[in-house]
Amino acid sequence: MEGREFLASLGAGGLAGMCVDLTLFPLDTIKTRLQSQQGFYNAGGFRGIYAGVPSAALGSFPNAALFFVTYDCTKSVLGLCVSTKQAPIVHMIAASLGEVIPFALVQFPLWEFLKAVWSWKQNRAVDSWQAAVCGAFAGASAAAVTTPLDLAKTRIMLAKTGTTTASGKVLPVLKNIWETQGISGLFSGIVPRVTWISFGGFIFLGTYDKMHKLLL
Repeated sequence: MEGREFLASLGAGGLAGMCVDLTLFPLDTIKTRLQSQQGFYNAGGFRGIYAGVPSAALGSFPNAALFFVTYDCTKSVLGLCVSTKQAPIVHMIAASLGEVIPFALVQFPLWEFLKAVWSWKQNRAVDSWQAAVCGAFAGASAAAVTTPLDLAKTRIMLAKTGTTTASGKVLPVLKNIWETQGISGLFSGIVPRVTWISFGGFIFLGTYDKMHKLLL
């Protein structure tokens, strides 16, 4: 990766991270409260859903910038060594190195695949708004399949010290939710999560694509 491409990934990634947090931070707060064992209203309801937005937006700049630099650098290096058919594997590795959680592992290979299909059908590179639409679909899909893991993480974070849940073991938490609430319990909060991440994917990846092209 050349210096100009490095700086483009850095700047575009950081700006995309700030944009998505400024726009959709409140929906994430609502989703977290819906997943709380206390219940939505006892966990705060709609009160103070904008609290912490400025600090979150500022904090997201370096995180998103670092992610995209890692992602693009990995794609650039590994892309020289593999064929087009192996591209999804490269994208999975790049996403995993950029962010070590299952969500990115699903979202980014799907985003790249949707862009490639759209580009092939129209016989030219996708526009930024098309990259944004692909980002929305990829984000929604990744959000849906990873909801149980996100729920377990939320329960662990909100658990009282000393309880079994607070120990941080994901599988026992998921097992307990399954036994007490069934399949619907495992996907608690899926609607706001999918909505939030779908919009987030649209803004985040659309902004990144647009800014990256402008900076190049």
